[in-house]
Amino acid sequence: MVEVPGSVGTTASLSLRVGQTVLAFGALLFMTIGVRFYQFTAFCFLVTIMSVAIPWNLTLAMVDIYCVLLNQPFQKPRILLAISIGDWVVSVLVLASASSAASVVDILRSDGFSCPPTICNRYQFAATLAFLTWFLSLSSSLFNLWLLPSLL
Repeated sequence: MVEVPGSVGTTASLSLRVGQTVLAFGALLFMTIGVRFYQFTAFCFLVTIMSVAIPWNLTLAMVDIYCVLLNQPFQKPRILLAISIGDWVVSVLVLASASSAASVVDILRSDGFSCPPTICNRYQFAATLAFLTWFLSLSSSLFNLWLLPSLL
């Protein structure tokens, strides 16, 4: 079996998962600090998706820790297929929520709406963290997809 750096069960995957979790938690934190986030559907969508991404990434980080501590590569093709599909779903949802939140922030900053700069900056920073979460999630998905054919 070929070991792909960044695929499930490697230290690179563990660092990607920890990064995804920290960035998703940061996006969730900065979005929920504002009192008015629930007034916009896109912000509620971002909060919901980040609340899904955090347990997903924590669970897979625990799998990575287990594989790294035992020094065994992950060799279960069906489980890796499920992880790859889950990563793709989470990645697409994170991209959609980040894009929608960023577009709502852009609309709020336009001339027709009044948005206090501190609140809009918080929302924009949360959307930026969500985009960074998506980037790490996409890279994890690609690494796992790259490993999958060598197991089948």
